[in-house]
Amino acid sequence: MTETLHHTPDTARQADPFPVKGMDAVVFAVGNAKQAAHYYSTAFGMKLVAYSGPENGSRETASYVLTNGSARFVFTSVIKASTDWGRFLAEHVAEHGDGVIDLAIEVPDARKAYAYAVEHGATGIAEPYEVKDEHGTVVLAAIATYGKTRHTLVDRSGYNGPYLPGYVAASPIVEPPAKRTFQAIDHCVGNVELGKMNDWVGFYNKVMGFTNMKEFVGDDIATEYSALMSKVVADGTLKVKFPINEPAIAKKKSQIDEYLEFYGGAGVQHVALATNDIVETVRYMRAHGVRFLDTPDSYYDTLGEWVGDTRVPIETLRELKILADRDEDGYLLQIFTKPVQDRPTVFFEIIERHGSMGFGKGNFKALFEAIEREQAKRGNL
Repeated sequence: MTETLHHTPDTARQADPFPVKGMDAVVFAVGNAKQAAHYYSTAFGMKLVAYSGPENGSRETASYVLTNGSARFVFTSVIKASTDWGRFLAEHVAEHGDGVIDLAIEVPDARKAYAYAVEHGATGIAEPYEVKDEHGTVVLAAIATYGKTRHTLVDRSGYNGPYLPGYVAASPIVEPPAKRTFQAIDHCVGNVELGKMNDWVGFYNKVMGFTNMKEFVGDDIATEYSALMSKVVADGTLKVKFPINEPAIAKKKSQIDEYLEFYGGAGVQHVALATNDIVETVRYMRAHGVRFLDTPDSYYDTLGEWVGDTRVPIETLRELKILADRDEDGYLLQIFTKPVQDRPTVFFEIIERHGSMGFGKGNFKALFEAIEREQAKRGNL
């Protein structure tokens, strides 16, 4: 097991060849965007802020934009496919089920970012182009990443509308909770095929100038039955973090193998959402129908011995099945939902950080055993 942490000095950040401002949006292709928007509004406490559909000129697709703090989700479904884009969306949902098609990244200059990426080996999907309305102009471009996922590069510095031109402001579906359930996207995890992890890590190193933040290989990321390997790439400011997982050879089918089988290839496995009050968030989400992975009581019997004091008492962590981990920089609290659609594919993580920039290494074994219990129920272990 090896683990490395990357700290970038300010001078290196200023010289970043591919500067980013942060995650712009996580875009989902879904079978029914109206119902997805209702689910994430109700169950996740997000707020509908923008809409695009037949009522405002979009004859082919309907899209709902939800936010929570700086986190932005976009849910798009096809009404009637009439272009290559509509057909792509319809085929994506048919093949993969509901899933993430775009990890959009906000950049200060989409033209420069696209040019750098393509010069360094990226496959261009859309060359830089402008879209505009009465709120200003947005410059967009897109490059391909693993599976059928893309990174849209978004320069919205000249725009003050609700999302993008073509979208109109929308009223909340339900009244969001008084206290935000989460504030930001912490990281987005991709699952890739056996032997492809290092290729995609190299892609981010070369194409975006991202650096390797951590890596997890060996016994600490395995159970008796299944294993995986993971490396984390991030931009110089650590605002955009992409762990990349691949399966490892083991006795039985790993969670990555199951994902790849049911998703139909590489794709986004989970999105981690940063909160400053995981207790209130988990209570809210549980009360509104979100199902989380279970953790045995035995996990908590010795937790205090190695995690030490945390903001949340051990008994509360036990009650809510929240995991805790500590490293040299501090500690974190985290919990994972069960898959949020019928296929055992995409799920979410809720994470509260106190100094630690890790990913819960001490919890991997407990987490994977919890996932394996769910796999066994589905007959997929």
